[in-house]
Amino acid sequence: MHLTRLTLDWLFAGFKESLAMLWMTWWPIVFGFTLSGMVQSFLPRDGLRARLGTTTAGTSSRAALLGIISSSCSYAASAMARALFARGASWSNALVFMVASTNLVIELGIVLYLLLGWQFLVAQFVGGIIMVAAITTLTGFFFSKNSQAELRERVMRDTPPAGAHNELTWRQRLRARRFYRLSARFTMGDVTMLRKELLAGFVVAGFLSVHVPSLWWSHLFLSGHGSWTVVENIVVAPLLAVISFVCSVGNIPLAAALWTHGVAFGGVISFIFADLVTLPLLLIYRRFYGTRSMLKLFALLWLVMSGGGLAVNVIFGAGHLVPSTRHSPALSGQFPLGATLVLNVLALVLLAGVWALARSGGDSDGARDPMCGMTVDISSPVAVRRRDGVEYYFCSMRCAERFDRDEHPADMHEDLEGDAVDPVCSMRVNSKTALHCTAADGVTYYFCGEGCRRTYLGGAGNPPGPQRIELGRRPSHE
Repeated sequence: MHLTRLTLDWLFAGFKESLAMLWMTWWPIVFGFTLSGMVQSFLPRDGLRARLGTTTAGTSSRAALLGIISSSCSYAASAMARALFARGASWSNALVFMVASTNLVIELGIVLYLLLGWQFLVAQFVGGIIMVAAITTLTGFFFSKNSQAELRERVMRDTPPAGAHNELTWRQRLRARRFYRLSARFTMGDVTMLRKELLAGFVVAGFLSVHVPSLWWSHLFLSGHGSWTVVENIVVAPLLAVISFVCSVGNIPLAAALWTHGVAFGGVISFIFADLVTLPLLLIYRRFYGTRSMLKLFALLWLVMSGGGLAVNVIFGAGHLVPSTRHSPALSGQFPLGATLVLNVLALVLLAGVWALARSGGDSDGARDPMCGMTVDISSPVAVRRRDGVEYYFCSMRCAERFDRDEHPADMHEDLEGDAVDPVCSMRVNSKTALHCTAADGVTYYFCGEGCRRTYLGGAGNPPGPQRIELGRRPSHE
């Protein structure tokens, strides 16, 4: 009984700290994702994609801008960088895009400010610029022209053709309702794609903050050794990111825990930068580019991330801008009311509105990835699959390969004149010929195929019930 009580107290303390962090950052997370979706929808990107073929200061800046307005998810960013490279962007610009799309995005900056303060927000921006410059300069030393040509040939084998060029300006988009709907779908797609990373980040950070002794951190990260402390911290921090399995915005709570436990300013910044070298992403790079290129890419990113952290530490140290206290407003286990409560309620209302808009019908320039739920720009998808006259769009090769392995039902059949709707994928089906089952409440549901029926019944770890996903599909005209 005593042991059970101790275990429950241990779990309660960890989850309480995690929930307190989520409470403090709920409204900026919702606001950031919503604003990010608007930027992705209203700012045209096709023109930028056409001007990234050579590596110059100007093209690197364009690649960074494209990254900022395109994605907040490390997995989607890595896949889009691959697609840009296959379609003519230089290898350096593709990597610049990938770094900018995960380290210079809106929601990350807002959460960073709330959890760690304005110094870290400014440091992230300054360090991001330094990383872009470093990648532009150093990529040629790690990848020769011949190796880059081999990489391009490799990635072009399974890259779909680019879609039609969209000439609408941002002013024209603001006057069209479909782009507001597309904005909502981008927002909900990003939230869907990142929800696991966000949850893992808050839970891990809460438990680390409460239960890991400061002495343990002193064994992993040196302290009290002057410059050697900073050097060791910036080198080790990306390695911790490799095994942390959290990326994008999800690693900010963990970075806050590192800061409160004594890790150097530059080491924390290096850890935040290192969201592109988590182990799952390294395995994706291996599949994209091969083992040897993956190792060279890891070495390049590790050097750039550690170098960016060191440069920021030196600059901020010289300007006496490094925070003097090791405190995070959200790492206190408190749930402040007042303005925080009002903003969180407004954020919940905003999220509900965005969700409703994303679910509304009508044509748009985006489709939903059938595997992860993320919204895909159909003018330049990472991968496309065609089955039974229907095209499916994917945010990454990982999702496309899961689709190829039939992790999602391969026997999907839609009857556009059907009288019923599949509760899982929303396809119209004919109740006279479709597979069906009767729920506990006596309602009969009809399905496009056995896979959706299994999903509804609780297959693949899902609870029974309508696990609705809006498929990223459009009728093929071929």
